[in-house]
Amino acid sequence: MPGALFKTDFADLKLLSRGKVRDIYDLGDRLLIVATDRISAFDVVLPTPIPDKGRILTRMSLFWFDFLKDIVKNHLLTANVDEYPEETGPYREILYGRSMLVKKARVLPVECIVRGYITGSAMKEYRKTGKVCGIPLPAGLREADRLPEPIFTPSTKAEQGEHDVNITFEECARLIGKELAERVKELSLALYRKAAEYAESRGIIIADTKFEFGIVDGELILVDEVLTPDSSRFWPREEYEPGRPQKSFDKQFIRDWLTEIGWNRKPPAPEIPPEIVAKTRERYLEALRRLTGETLS
Repeated sequence: MPGALFKTDFADLKLLSRGKVRDIYDLGDRLLIVATDRISAFDVVLPTPIPDKGRILTRMSLFWFDFLKDIVKNHLLTANVDEYPEETGPYREILYGRSMLVKKARVLPVECIVRGYITGSAMKEYRKTGKVCGIPLPAGLREADRLPEPIFTPSTKAEQGEHDVNITFEECARLIGKELAERVKELSLALYRKAAEYAESRGIIIADTKFEFGIVDGELILVDEVLTPDSSRFWPREEYEPGRPQKSFDKQFIRDWLTEIGWNRKPPAPEIPPEIVAKTRERYLEALRRLTGETLS
């Protein structure tokens, strides 16, 4: 199996932040985003990387940015290392295939989540209240049932090590303003519908996903990653059967393994065994192949 990149350390560049997966460097009026092979679960970064994960996430985001650009503009400037600023030259080999040069944006402090199916935290909330983020849902929904219509269920954007908290649309509006909240809801639902229809034709159900938006020169744009196995639940359409947990092409496989071994979801996280690493990588690669028709060279 190929080697993996756990983190970058570019001495000549200004590190702006190190997230759960991405290392972000400040290049003045632009940002350099590097997708490492780190993987997180339950808001904790695991000590074992998944080889090629960052390259897979980058390819998928590039595909979706292009596919969805008729709905909303995005922050991508280029992913071609030949077009990067001169100061990135010494790191070209590491940057190739796993990085993007993007516009600097004022990122909105909310996660814009769209759910087309009920599972995860939404299922837990529904069982308690019959609602998700304040939205009433029909009675009798089972695990993984398709919802009558996709729903917009925003959350707070937590700092690393903390948990995102689901909020109502009204709370979202208080955070960013009613007009902006209405706009990101409209865009999120439109993006999800277009992507979900396409994905289903490629054998993947997008159960839910997360979008992030920012503002550049007064314009709302799509930022961060888009519709990857890290930010979405991808289910194989041919094996879909509501009423039970679904097989997936995302990091749910890792979450399930961590739950099975009884980890308490607090740092430090356990090392991931080689066979679980390999199976996780295979799932990410299968999502890439189905959705984009590409494989890693």
